[in-house]
Amino acid sequence: MIRKATEADLPRVAEIYERILDRGEERTGWQRGVYPTLDTARQALDKGDLFVLEDGGVVVAAGRINQEQVDVYAQCPWAYEAPPERVMVFHTLVVDPAAAGQGYGSQFLQFYEEYARAQDCPYLRIDTNERNTGARALYRRLGYREAAILPCTFNGISGVGLVCLEKYLMETR
Repeated sequence: MIRKATEADLPRVAEIYERILDRGEERTGWQRGVYPTLDTARQALDKGDLFVLEDGGVVVAAGRINQEQVDVYAQCPWAYEAPPERVMVFHTLVVDPAAAGQGYGSQFLQFYEEYARAQDCPYLRIDTNERNTGARALYRRLGYREAAILPCTFNGISGVGLVCLEKYLMETR
């Protein structure tokens, strides 16, 4: 079940961030204590756009869904030009490494697409660090196109190659 997160979910979401970082910062390009942190999750919760995926009453995945396009997106040569009010963005998709390989990432992205359709936002955008080959493979498998890899400082981390991905949902509602 995917639902909006509550205050009670924050420690578990932060624990998932830490478990991912424990597996190696080089895999994701994230940095412990910089991004993502408990404060990352709290800010998303405060804005009302943090979602969690539960299985058996345990949060196994989380992510932020909103219409906030990060500044570097303005430099991206998107294939699909879209008015901002019709774009939905997925940020910081995380799956507990102990639950990896069970389809939770795919389930979350399916939810994201349905959520975007319901909001009449057929233009989808996601980004990830170029080091995150697992996420890139997942997004590619689900029909997302890599529009560009842009050098930037992202979420306080310098030297990032930000992979900007997009997908257009032909039919809405």
